[in-house]
Amino acid sequence: MVAIIKTGHSVRSSFNYNENKVSQGIAVCIGEGNYPVDVEKMNYTMKLNRLLNQVTLNDNVTRNSVHISLNFDPSENHSKEKLMDIANAYMEKIGFGQQPYLVYQHNDSGHPHIHIVSIKVRADGSRINMQNIGKNQSEKARKEIEETFGLVKAKSKKTNEQFSLQPIANRKIDYGKTESKKAINGVLNKVLFDYKYSSLAELNAVLGLYNVKADRGSERSRVFKNNGLLYRILDKNAKPIGVPIKASDFYTKPTLKFLEDKFKANETRKVSDKTRLKNTIQMTFIREHNLSLDRFAKQLEKEGIRTVFRKNETGLVYGITYVDHVTKNIFNGSSLGKEYSAKGILERCEPPIVAENKQQLSERLKAFTLENNSKKTLDVLAICKLIDSLLQPEMTYDYLPKQLKKKKKRRIRKGI
Repeated sequence: MVAIIKTGHSVRSSFNYNENKVSQGIAVCIGEGNYPVDVEKMNYTMKLNRLLNQVTLNDNVTRNSVHISLNFDPSENHSKEKLMDIANAYMEKIGFGQQPYLVYQHNDSGHPHIHIVSIKVRADGSRINMQNIGKNQSEKARKEIEETFGLVKAKSKKTNEQFSLQPIANRKIDYGKTESKKAINGVLNKVLFDYKYSSLAELNAVLGLYNVKADRGSERSRVFKNNGLLYRILDKNAKPIGVPIKASDFYTKPTLKFLEDKFKANETRKVSDKTRLKNTIQMTFIREHNLSLDRFAKQLEKEGIRTVFRKNETGLVYGITYVDHVTKNIFNGSSLGKEYSAKGILERCEPPIVAENKQQLSERLKAFTLENNSKKTLDVLAICKLIDSLLQPEMTYDYLPKQLKKKKKRRIRKGI
């Protein structure tokens, strides 16, 4: 089981998120905690007012809503009764056993999961402290519940594979095949909270892999002047397509201010994360000589690193960003050092024209050998090595005439 806890400023937003799923037929409200009547006997207003009335007991609690999701392994298929038992046990163990809460079973993803909506204000008006609740109370509760209910453990290899990010090619948004807002929201929920990025360019490097872009608009636009943010779907040529959606329209409210707070929080990265990326790049050049830019990117991809090149209108590369799906870090090349920037990588990579010419020559030689099989067989490998040496850049040495060289001063030995 994997537990995810989020807090927010609006009880109504988290409540409506789940109720909208119910109205769409992809979720069911299966139970409640500390309500005066059963959920089957309550309407929309009764469910919401129970939460809102208790929240008003303490106006100083600004982040008053709590939204929890409990995620289970795809192989598990629990009854509604068991899911309610799990939800009740979890809420009791994290200190929310006396709080009013609603439990929803969702059927909109590849794994079974439930959502729990609650509040941080107690019946006496006091505030529930949630600092480090995920690391402490929730982690302990998760382990105990896994043992008690016989659930697939979150730390097992199988579960890690199921909850890991699927290959990018399988998750790209294809405009027109799914609802735009729903498709973008699915990508944002995964990227915004799992990856570490410190600028809009770094964020867009990974969003672009899913055909999504966070766009501030042109500097003259109303969106830019009002510090607004739009999310767009991109076509196969990375061009915006369809109607953009305002950041404030999404449940998680991934606005520019939200992202700027993320940028600051993500500025400090683990040294080991940078070291892994640098070492992987260095080893790529050590293992294989005469790398083309495309070949370089393919080799990094085998190590779980996607390379995003930024090009101008003429197709020239002027920037490079690395998306490490293993450590969930996004680094601009220049932030790692000059040799990892676009210019540094281009200098170390073989020009594409030379690489293509060598490949064409090798193919012609192999074809020639096959055609002349009856004659003396050519040593293709030897010839290819010769071609390699001929295409290598010439080493030049600076020559300084003897007359311009400084004369060495003769040292006078003492005591002779």
